[in-house]
Amino acid sequence: MFSLSELAPLLPEIFVLSAACLLLLLDLFISDARRGLTHFLSLLVLVAAVILTLRGGVATGESVTAFNGMFVRDGVADLLKVFIFVVTAAAYVYAKPYLADRSLFKGEFYVLSLFAVLGMMILVSAGSLITVYLGLELLALSSYALVALDRDNRNSVESAMKYFVLGALASGMLLYGMSMLYGASGSLDLQTIATVSAHAGETRTLLLVGMVFVVVGIAFKFGAAPFHMWLPDVYHGAPTAVTAFIGSAPKLAAFGMAYRVLDGGLSGLEGDWRQYMAWLAVASLAVGNIVAIAQTNLKRMLAYSTISHVGFLFLGLSAGTGQGQAAALFYAVSYSLMSVGAFAVVILMARRGFEADRIEDFRGLNQSHPWFAFIVLLLMGSLAGFPPLFGFWAKLAVIQAAVQGDMLWLALVAAVFAVVGAFYYLRVIKVMYFDDAAEDTVHVASVDTQLRWVLSANGLAMLVLGLFWSPLIDWCLRAVGTH
Repeated sequence: MFSLSELAPLLPEIFVLSAACLLLLLDLFISDARRGLTHFLSLLVLVAAVILTLRGGVATGESVTAFNGMFVRDGVADLLKVFIFVVTAAAYVYAKPYLADRSLFKGEFYVLSLFAVLGMMILVSAGSLITVYLGLELLALSSYALVALDRDNRNSVESAMKYFVLGALASGMLLYGMSMLYGASGSLDLQTIATVSAHAGETRTLLLVGMVFVVVGIAFKFGAAPFHMWLPDVYHGAPTAVTAFIGSAPKLAAFGMAYRVLDGGLSGLEGDWRQYMAWLAVASLAVGNIVAIAQTNLKRMLAYSTISHVGFLFLGLSAGTGQGQAAALFYAVSYSLMSVGAFAVVILMARRGFEADRIEDFRGLNQSHPWFAFIVLLLMGSLAGFPPLFGFWAKLAVIQAAVQGDMLWLALVAAVFAVVGAFYYLRVIKVMYFDDAAEDTVHVASVDTQLRWVLSANGLAMLVLGLFWSPLIDWCLRAVGTH
């Protein structure tokens, strides 16, 4: 029997859904000249969602379910949701001047992204395969439309079509795998599937085949090699404001999906999926780091670096321990904060008719704007994993988790590719500090005060969180119940 008390754990989701629908209606009556009101209201929705999530958060190690276990609210879900809101709010601030300068400052961007946020929230709280698929498709369909936001741009529309076709293929494979898990267990509930997989007999083969298809679906949503073919084109072709959003917050949701399905639903097959995740990590580290070296376009370079970072995140998941889960969660949070800032740098320098997405566009930035060159240095250094920046501790955590999970070989591979990956980040720093800019170069084009302040805070956070990383990793450990 349904009870209104079951809606209490879903209060943040209900609020975001209601706010998105209300914003959709209000936007019809807001003129283009007052479009900033939509921007302000969207930020307000995210701030309120953070407050609702923190105020109604569950105690450490506890878990609250609703709708017969289809919805789960625990420490991992609350932590992921808070950072999804924070990263999305930063993406909104970064996107505003970019969209306004290209006549794309429409309510559709905010409404679609809020529905994508709702999909992420559902995904990280999924307790059933139905909820997983519902959240995933809500996120995916919103993302397809966001990539095609600039419908007069051929590259944007082409990227959206590629994303849609390949995304539909991946969703089909994921759904096929889910159907096999249902056939083997007789249930869509992840806890029931976990119980069946732990004592599988004749159904073990069917469970393994279903698991393979599910892992493929998860790898595609992460952008892991060899299922990464959509990611560089989408990141490059989408408007940079959209890339900043889809390249950061959805990675948190993808971790939530992997955590729920693999650690929650397929815990009985842990020995099998750990090996799959380990080899996906190796492939992602190799493809992402090696191909990124050859890129001259910064957005494509960041796209391939995303693939390599997914490889590092998979290190923690493949460890199969509570420490590994916490390390992967810590890495997902750190990467989302680094990624949104990296794409914001492109927005800062872009202007109408000039995207500033080539590495050579950053030549001589230190000569004209030393402060923003320093911010880019912090962001690129953190992505590369230079101590004592935030990204260093994230890489160290997942490598330690791999060692503790008896995967020393994987930790060594990751360490080697971490050194390889430092090259292309250092190239951006070298161009800023040691190359001379052309005479007609206009470096910092955006005059938006909010963007400059938030980007500065984003960059400095890499240093501050690098020096004081312990509280965040402790929060991750408490969320997964190991501390």
